[in-house]
Amino acid sequence: MLVSGMSGNEAYCLHQVGYRPGELVVGNSVCSLGLLGGIGAFGRNLAGGEVENVTSLISEGRHAAIQRMEKEAQKHGANGVTSVSSELRTLSGYTEFLSQGSSVHADRGSDIPFFSTASSGMELYCHLDAGYVPMRFAMGNVAYALGLGQGLIGSLRTMGRGEVKEFSAIYNRVRHLALQRLRKEAAKLGANAVVDVKTRILPYGPGAMELLMTGTASHHPAFSSGPVTADEVRTSELTGEELWNLAAMGFAPVQLCMATSVYSLGIVGGIGTMFQGMARGELPELTSLIYSARENCVNLLRHEAERFGADQVIGNRLMIRELSPGLIEVMSIGTAVKRMEGITPRTPSLIPQAIIFDRDGIEADTMTRGEPNLAANALQNANRARSQVQGCLPAVIMLGVVGVTSCMGIAGALLGHH
Repeated sequence: MLVSGMSGNEAYCLHQVGYRPGELVVGNSVCSLGLLGGIGAFGRNLAGGEVENVTSLISEGRHAAIQRMEKEAQKHGANGVTSVSSELRTLSGYTEFLSQGSSVHADRGSDIPFFSTASSGMELYCHLDAGYVPMRFAMGNVAYALGLGQGLIGSLRTMGRGEVKEFSAIYNRVRHLALQRLRKEAAKLGANAVVDVKTRILPYGPGAMELLMTGTASHHPAFSSGPVTADEVRTSELTGEELWNLAAMGFAPVQLCMATSVYSLGIVGGIGTMFQGMARGELPELTSLIYSARENCVNLLRHEAERFGADQVIGNRLMIRELSPGLIEVMSIGTAVKRMEGITPRTPSLIPQAIIFDRDGIEADTMTRGEPNLAANALQNANRARSQVQGCLPAVIMLGVVGVTSCMGIAGALLGHH
């Protein structure tokens, strides 16, 4: 009895290109950082930057899990694995790396060697029709820490309003390093492109984070006839149907572009905003700060795309998060594209099944579906209100001290007068 994770739309799309669903396949690896590795990681955390032994451990664990998943698929006689994922979990104080996907079989034999891909069956159909031949699931990662020294410098800089360049440099360096490792792995596999790139930031132990980039190392005959260097590997986070539509318009991805800006409200702006927050209305300091951060981030992205010789950047997304009170990070990410000859898809139009969004047939309450939850929102709002009250306490105390001091001064003056 076959048990597959594919939807009906995925099965239909793959049937159009000569594949059928296979078994669910899984691979895992449980690892320990070890005592000496932990001591080394702690020392590196103090210095800041990449924690190399943690990066190596995570990379080795993830690759071991992926290889075991692929071997399991090959034991079933599969020709490939779709919807590959790479997860990291904590198990009894150790780290478990888990990889899983859905295997596929060729109906009439296939001239494509065994492959693994991060894309779904629908996306795989789009990739194949647009000329992207899948090779292997690829990844690039960096485990990093802010560091005590760089943290202190950045903390001092946060007293002034504007960009905290020490923090911006760290985040930009880490993200581009992970992307470069993804491209390097793809080049070793003989690929000239990485499609459906996904970026995640994951916590790993105290004071350390992992930036993980995954995608499908692929080969497109219009990009090169053979292997290329890591710097020549093209990357894109666009969906399969977006890549197909681009090809139909004569465009191809050049490179995934990223930019990060970390901005501080500053101690002076913070005090001013705190007082303004007591009254209803717009907070000009915060409005101006966030606007400037976004503008700076988009300009950095634009300059990077220009260096790649791209015509435009599409699919750009601006993400903002609060790193700490008064300190925000803005990230801009998009795919630089360029007009190119010889990339027209094989078919004149996409089949409807390739663009239909699969509906989740499992009904669950709002707590598990990620939809708004009144209880959670109420708790969040209560915590936010409590934080605002606590944030105002210093100002209230300061006003009280000033008031008492003034009263004492007035009383002293009156007594002296009498």
